[in-house]
Amino acid sequence: MKKVNIFLIIGAIALFIAIADLPYGYYQLLRWVVCGIGAYSAYLAYGQKKKVWMWTFGVIALIFNPIFKFYFDKATWQGINVVAGIVYMVGAFRVKQK
Repeated sequence: MKKVNIFLIIGAIALFIAIADLPYGYYQLLRWVVCGIGAYSAYLAYGQKKKVWMWTFGVIALIFNPIFKFYFDKATWQGINVVAGIVYMVGAFRVKQK
């Protein structure tokens, strides 16, 4: 059985929950969590020589980074959350956790 990257699954769940109408603090925390998981997963993908996954996780980390923020309207963020959540779920089975 493949070892699953549990961080990516947690991140995906958090992204899917973010589709709901939640307090602003949740979305601020979500940026930190998703950015951290994306950066960590990009590092793991780099170590496994999976360049497409490395760049994909890196772009997600960049979009969700809490320091230099991207600003989108709510509908756009919901779409980004769904796409990033799907990427994280698929990536959980493609990029092995150390």
